[in-house]
Amino acid sequence: MSKTALPMLCLWLWSSLAAAQDIPGIELCTAEKSMERRTSCLQSNIDFLKRTTTQAALDQQQKLDAANRAIVALQAQVKSLQEAMAALVKAADKVKTAPAPVPAAPTDAKPSAAPGAVK
Repeated sequence: MSKTALPMLCLWLWSSLAAAQDIPGIELCTAEKSMERRTSCLQSNIDFLKRTTTQAALDQQQKLDAANRAIVALQAQVKSLQEAMAALVKAADKVKTAPAPVPAAPTDAKPSAAPGAVK
């Protein structure tokens, strides 16, 4: 960059920032001399604050609604898990109280001949 280009760039950036005075926000109204301008400045501050608080309230309400929906879904999930757990406990109790199966007789002996067969 040349030596004159840098100061020109800085001057251009500064002038574009200075021109952006209509950005909404809180302004210092005590610097205004005339009562009309001071009143207008205060009204602008009030309007900005109303818009900001309204938007913040809407955002928070949306977050609360989403959290409430998540809570309801989680409660339903917990209820279904509790029902499944109760069913599993009931099935386990049935298995505990059922009589033990009788073991089969050992089959080590030689098979006997068919009934009525001659030895």
